[in-house]
Amino acid sequence: MSSTEFRKYGKEVVDYIADYIENIQKRRVVPAIEPGYLRNLLPNMAPQHAEAFEDVISDFDRYIMPGITHWQHPRFHAYFPAGNAFPNLLADMISDAIGAVGFSWAACPAMTELEIIMLDWFGRMIGLPDAFLPFTENGKGGGVIQGSASECNFVSLLAARFEVLKELRQRFPFVEEGLLLSKLVAYCSKEAHSSVEKACMIGMVKLKILDTDAKFRLRGKTLRLAIEEDRNLGLIPFFVSTTLGTTSCCSFDVLSEIGPVCHENDLWLHVDGAYGGSAMICPEFRPLMEGIEYAMSFNTNPNKFMLINFDCSTMWVKDRYKLTQALVVDPLYLQHSWTGIDLFLTCSEIPVSYKNKAIDYRHWSIPLSRRFRSLKLWFVIRVYGVEGLQSYIRRHCRLAKLFEQLIRADNIFEIVGDVILGLVCFRMVASEEMNQALLTKLNSSGRIHMVPASLNGRFVIRFCVCAEHATEKDIQIAYDFISQTARHIYQDSVSCPLAEDEELETAEEKEECIEQISLLAFFFKNKKKEKAFALFRKEKATLSQKRSFLVRMVSDPKCYNPKIVRHLTMGGFRKMNEDVVRDLSLREAIGRTKIKVTNLKYFKHASSSSGPSVDEEEVIASSNTIRNY
Repeated sequence: MSSTEFRKYGKEVVDYIADYIENIQKRRVVPAIEPGYLRNLLPNMAPQHAEAFEDVISDFDRYIMPGITHWQHPRFHAYFPAGNAFPNLLADMISDAIGAVGFSWAACPAMTELEIIMLDWFGRMIGLPDAFLPFTENGKGGGVIQGSASECNFVSLLAARFEVLKELRQRFPFVEEGLLLSKLVAYCSKEAHSSVEKACMIGMVKLKILDTDAKFRLRGKTLRLAIEEDRNLGLIPFFVSTTLGTTSCCSFDVLSEIGPVCHENDLWLHVDGAYGGSAMICPEFRPLMEGIEYAMSFNTNPNKFMLINFDCSTMWVKDRYKLTQALVVDPLYLQHSWTGIDLFLTCSEIPVSYKNKAIDYRHWSIPLSRRFRSLKLWFVIRVYGVEGLQSYIRRHCRLAKLFEQLIRADNIFEIVGDVILGLVCFRMVASEEMNQALLTKLNSSGRIHMVPASLNGRFVIRFCVCAEHATEKDIQIAYDFISQTARHIYQDSVSCPLAEDEELETAEEKEECIEQISLLAFFFKNKKKEKAFALFRKEKATLSQKRSFLVRMVSDPKCYNPKIVRHLTMGGFRKMNEDVVRDLSLREAIGRTKIKVTNLKYFKHASSSSGPSVDEEEVIASSNTIRNY
């Protein structure tokens, strides 16, 4: 392709991108396709001869675009935001045009130096202590752009492992390193990102996953008890990974409690603020990272909550030498005249003159090759300004609060966890199966996309404000559709006929159950007893084969594949011949026994004609899951 052709087609591609973004709301959020759809649409072999660019872009629109999940759609509410502001796209065009690989200062000086400056800018924007910033006088801190938060977690763990092993080798020079390594244990909460677990697997260290409090936060007392327990077992605690804005529910670990525990026990504290960290641009959110001064490393993802596109994960360390000494590999062909001194020296041995040497970012990360990521950070910060970015973040948080208010006002739903930033976790006040059916039906429609999470074993639906230009109207449309679909799910469960073989086996049991159902009908605003009975039984039903959900959120292919969804009907629920009803809780069945209605001491009435005489408040207090639909 010549430069003339590039000018022509480049303008056409820019127009295509602009049209796509402007009209994205007209598309399905998720594609209506099956795995392997593309295989039969493309040739089996690469073309032997050149093809016209018009044909390439035409095939892209015809074959590729129908398989795209539109992350920038105003009704895309899954995962977290994925930035794609226009200044960012232009910066990436220039970066790709330059085509440099900036593994060292000599390989591309401007790439290295702009990255250092951007990490200083951004660190000050979010209020990091001076100890983390690269231009602090006599400071050892510094920042780097990694490919993802997973890389940040991993290199932080490697640096911490290197430090503790160095100390242990000095104390126990005759003990094999493998034995020392087997004693190391790291900590994180059960809401921490899965990359922490993967980092420990690769780093060959033990990981203890700790419980959280009622707000899904890791607390200092929990960590302290775990450290004491492991030391009594002969293990060596060395690393703690905390989170500001967990993936499942956007909870914030209590750094002000965890930090002192790490300091007292000489543990490396890493803070993963992949989502929540960028929000610290707004001063009102900074109390959430109180205690950050105890951390040894910190990361956040501008590609989540700051309009930068993937990949751009910023990371800071208090002591850059502790990071680089764990990762340095220095073959002759990568050295240059501005290379710094031997990075294996201890911090006290590094002379002041080192600050005048160049930084080689190849010593700060796993990959050698590095893209010009700092350019898009520079473009977006300058074009939007700090105030513009603050306005964007605050608007997302306000929209999340609006959705929370709509959900709380609807007694068919409940909120799970606190709504702090742009994520709302909610569920129907119903069984796990009904909540799963709700999410499946919503996603299969193509009009909205969300993903689930599991919080304390409960299935919840995550609603995240993602689109840059999302409005109150978008939130209202999403809520209306969710609410309407939830009521259809509820009505389907009520109208589903009971199977003949599910009839009660004895007249005595049937009489007892009817007595209890009559009360249910009374408190469900006197709906027909048959419907209340059906709801009661359907709430107890389970799927023939339950899907399992990890602590981390998962996306089910049934959520967006209509051909699979067609086979998922409410009638597919497993028949339950044996059931146990406890306190009218409408929870899952426990075991395989004959239906026995218990706790009937609350439900005595004079006669069927006179209705229940029991006080309504007493019944509701005994069964906090009953809702007046």
